[in-house]
Amino acid sequence: MFTSADIGKWILLAAALGASTAMGEDLGPIQLQERNGAPFRDLSPLELQRFQDGRVDFQSPISIEMGSGPGLNKSNCGSCHGTGTIIGGPGVIQVTLFGAEDKGSFIGLEHLGGPVFQLNSISSECHEELPPEATIIENRVTLGALAYGLVEAIPDAELHALEDPMDADGDGISGRVHVVESLEAPGVPRAGRFGWKAQIATILTFSAEAAVGEMGFTNRLVPEETAPNGDELLLAECDTVADPEDGPDGDGLHFIDRVTFFQRYLAPPPQTPRTGMAGQVIFNDIGCAKCHTPTFTTPNDPTLEAALRNREFHPYSDFLLHSMGLLTDGIRQGDAMETEMRTPPLWGLRWRDPMLHDGRAAGGTFISRTTVAIQEHGPFGEGAASAAAFDALSAEDKAALFRFLDSLGRNEFDYDGDEDVDLDDFQAFKACFDAGVAITPEDTCAIGDIDQDGDIDMTDADYFMQAYDGTIEDCNENGLNDLIEILQGTVTDADGDGEPDECFCLGDINEDNIVDGVDLSAILGYWNTTNPSVDLDENGLVDGADLAILLGEWGACD
Repeated sequence: MFTSADIGKWILLAAALGASTAMGEDLGPIQLQERNGAPFRDLSPLELQRFQDGRVDFQSPISIEMGSGPGLNKSNCGSCHGTGTIIGGPGVIQVTLFGAEDKGSFIGLEHLGGPVFQLNSISSECHEELPPEATIIENRVTLGALAYGLVEAIPDAELHALEDPMDADGDGISGRVHVVESLEAPGVPRAGRFGWKAQIATILTFSAEAAVGEMGFTNRLVPEETAPNGDELLLAECDTVADPEDGPDGDGLHFIDRVTFFQRYLAPPPQTPRTGMAGQVIFNDIGCAKCHTPTFTTPNDPTLEAALRNREFHPYSDFLLHSMGLLTDGIRQGDAMETEMRTPPLWGLRWRDPMLHDGRAAGGTFISRTTVAIQEHGPFGEGAASAAAFDALSAEDKAALFRFLDSLGRNEFDYDGDEDVDLDDFQAFKACFDAGVAITPEDTCAIGDIDQDGDIDMTDADYFMQAYDGTIEDCNENGLNDLIEILQGTVTDADGDGEPDECFCLGDINEDNIVDGVDLSAILGYWNTTNPSVDLDENGLVDGADLAILLGEWGACD
């Protein structure tokens, strides 16, 4: 999980080196990509503060005293919208929707509290039950809010330019924009882009609707509660806080404003390597990019914040509705029909579990989940041709495709994929540095080839140090970064601890730069055990030989 210190660090990570990829594509000036769940690095101090404040609210529970309930799913946004330490990412929680079928059409059963079923309540008396009239019950995995500001900034006209509702070009793809209205501008048609049915056009509308639908927290845009199972008398008994429950703070901002700022300023997930992978060519060739549009660029609009303006980003989605055959939820929302779903962005795919709207691709490995997700696009609907083309790929081409998809959401230099850049990643980077061989985007070493010039060299090392989450040390006090010295071979690091061997004092178990009674106590405390931290001769046993080594090193370390 990143901290305020990390945020400040990332803001300073701008660099200005020109580079070109191994595939000959000019990358222009290089900047480290923002991390998963991080803010844009180009935010102003006020914008960064709003991001931080909104992030706190996003994770903080709305209490009953504040107005949560009477029905709710979770008490805070982050419970649903987050993966591990990536606050604001897609989650594992599923929201239940219910309705009924009437002559082939979906009925939302609003008079019975539908279509969103609130799983929890502030008391047993206020609890909602799935009504017996509900003949359609479907679950949806909660989506992430990463880079919502960029998605919101896509002009409506650009999304309309992508739609082909009558499949005029005959390619089997007939996506269309879901035209909706925002709560803050009723009567003004907008291109929907958020939600599984593209039923929401703006972040503020999303925040306001989710506050009530998921947490029972009324606000200026949605000032009334949803009655449990539509029972207004029960609502009157259960709703003890005056509506709207969300009010302004000292700066005039409401809860829905603050969490909107957080989502607006979340950066997009990184893609590493950034370009040149053979799998992306395969992705295009089998038709995935017809719906999963790789790239958008926001307008150079002075009304947008600088961090959102004229920015190229890679969501791998067209944000349109497509008829998906069996890969649907049978729910109608607005003008989105039962068989239609919005193309979900693929950024951050590598750490998504589960996948697909109902989580049917879950568990196992990344490859097994992704395989299920692709195959579920057939045998009917607009994704069927791509699913069939995937099945026909050779094992080699499938492996290349998976390598590309696994790049969507990988932090730069994060070789082990654990969302940080630490000593383990340094050792992997050093192995690539020492190898001295030509690197292609298909190679694991490409995770550290930030300038994509086909090698791991000191230019990449400089960026590695910017990305490194550990402490940069100079144990021998020669004015040089220890890791750089180890990398260049001017010092040795036989035990791989990231410190030059010349700084290591063998008997200094607690690493306080002196061998004394504390270290002796450690030896005696683990006597005749196999504890490796005090087994100085590494023979598998803490014994007299280790004691002799310690006594021989007694005193201050050189």
